[in-house]
Order: sequence, then C-alpha cells, then structure tokens
Amino acid sequence: MKGIKFTQTIIIDTNAEKVFDFTQDYSNRLKWDTFLKRADLIEGATAADKGVKACCVAKNGIGMVTEYVSYNRPRVTAIKMTKGPYMFKSFLGSWSFKEVGKEKTEVIFLYSFSLRFPFNILTSFIKNNLQTNVKQRLIDLKNNIENESTMAQHLSGY
Repeated sequence: MKGIKFTQTIIIDTNAEKVFDFTQDYSNRLKWDTFLKRADLIEGATAADKGVKACCVAKNGIGMVTEYVSYNRPRVTAIKMTKGPYMFKSFLGSWSFKEVGKEKTEVIFLYSFSLRFPFNILTSFIKNNLQTNVKQRLIDLKNNIENESTMAQHLSGY
C-alpha cells in the first residue's frame, strides 16, 4: 500500500527561530495545539532533540508515541511513529520553518501515513480529517505567536 502525503502551510509574522522554539517547547504545546489534550516528552527527556520520544494524545483520545528523527534548529524537525493506533501502519511528519521576509516565517507541516486493512477503505476520510485538523493547528499557532508578540510589544511601551 502506498503512503498518503499532504502539506499545509501558513505565514507567521515573526522570525523562524521564535516559531521553531515555540513549537518545540513542550511547555507551550497545549497553548497552541488545539488538536491535542496531552503532549509530553518521555523517557526522561527535558527538551526536544533527535532521538527524543514524545507521547501525544488527541482530544478524541487517540494517542501516539513518536521519535524525533531530525532536529535542525531553526529549519526543520521530523518525527516518526514508534507506537500508535492500530489503524496506522506508518506515520511520519515534518515541520519546516522558512524565513520569507523580515520577521515573516513560512511554516510547512508535511504528513505522510499509510493505513492498515480495513482502515485503508477510509483513506480519504482520514486524510481530510487530518488535513482539517492540521490547518486549524497552524491557524491557532499563528494566532498564539502573533498575539503573544503584540502583547509583549504593547507591554514594553509602558
């Protein structure tokens, strides 16, 4: 069975280092990631990095353990599923952060997965559901970072 891939992108009005650091700091994760109800680094890890594992649980109760296979601050990070719901045969994701102007970063989420039988019958539904969730996560990330930056600028004026 071939893998299914999709990407979602958004432009965030700040630099790539800030966006990268904010997304990879698990103390911030639930502030912006509205898809999740739990996000933790595991096995004693205190910071995201290559080889580090994380456990994330979606609001629908589906959880997944992932391992960072790439961590190249501030450009890209990538994970692979090491343990997850039976429906996924494989699951990979990468987040890229590309400066596209002064204080503007293009954030690109790419996901690739394959489904086990009989879940592969629902491929279109699952892909569309994931794409909708990823799009909303990016909107929430943008709003969170830009609102935080606006608030910090406002407060520094006092």
